[in-house]
Amino acid sequence: QVQLLESGGGSVQAGGSLKLSCAVSGTTVRNNCMAWFRQAPGKEREGVAVLTQSGTTNYGVSAKGRFTISRDNAKNSLYLQIDTLSPEDTGVYYCAARRSYTACSLGSVFDDWGQGTQVTVSS
Repeated sequence: QVQLLESGGGSVQAGGSLKLSCAVSGTTVRNNCMAWFRQAPGKEREGVAVLTQSGTTNYGVSAKGRFTISRDNAKNSLYLQIDTLSPEDTGVYYCAARRSYTACSLGSVFDDWGQGTQVTVSS
């Protein structure tokens, strides 16, 4: 029922910016703990940013400063703005949703995941 569809990824040179989108259906972005994760080639998945139902944002250590997570309730979409991209940001970025109303962090278990969108940063 719940579907998350990422878009906005692509190839960009170092120093550039991207804005990733996650279209949500079957539930609402407002009523879920929403997050972005990423997985670089040959590395484990890591949490990038999380947005709670109440609007609080938190970021993973690697993402602080250059990443901004946001949502548009009217469009039922989640976004991730990435600025000053570097090759280390290369990977597949995933949108995720968690239905809990109590716990919402990058260490939480997420119920639904998108298919991912590829971000490739060249130097």
